[in-house]
Amino acid sequence: MAFTLTSPAFSNGAVMPQAQVYSGMGQTGKNLSPPLQWEGAPAGTKSFVVTLYDPDAPTGSGWWHWVVANIPADVTSLPEGAGSGKGGLPQGALEVRTDFGVPGYGGAAPPPGHVHRYVFTVTALDVPKLEVTADSSPALAGFMAHHHRLASAQLTVLYGSGAKSP
Repeated sequence: MAFTLTSPAFSNGAVMPQAQVYSGMGQTGKNLSPPLQWEGAPAGTKSFVVTLYDPDAPTGSGWWHWVVANIPADVTSLPEGAGSGKGGLPQGALEVRTDFGVPGYGGAAPPPGHVHRYVFTVTALDVPKLEVTADSSPALAGFMAHHHRLASAQLTVLYGSGAKSP
């Protein structure tokens, strides 16, 4: 079975729903982290990391919107709002700082005029936890996850002026 990531809120290539769009910076969304589900993790998986990254942000290095580390291996989903303070993060899971400067989910908020890709990734790891804190950078969490990666699955949605679902 292939390792896959899905959401009941949207499909791969679709436009991000307003519920998942940032509330601020000119955006009028609800800033709710989406419900996510994954299956087919490889044998030996001891934990997961879930991230949301915008490779099209005009920063030279993209923009990290969400990083959740230390998700136990027996967890295969996150409910809507889990990263938005609504509850539902599994015991032991840890959100690290995003490029908004604080831990937690930060939805789409691109500058006007451009469509951006928002890439949700779940990564299966060979360790039960990463040595990160809530103040760790997304780059550090990504670096550590890369070195313990067994497999990853992605789901990409679009948001911005002119974004259209397939």
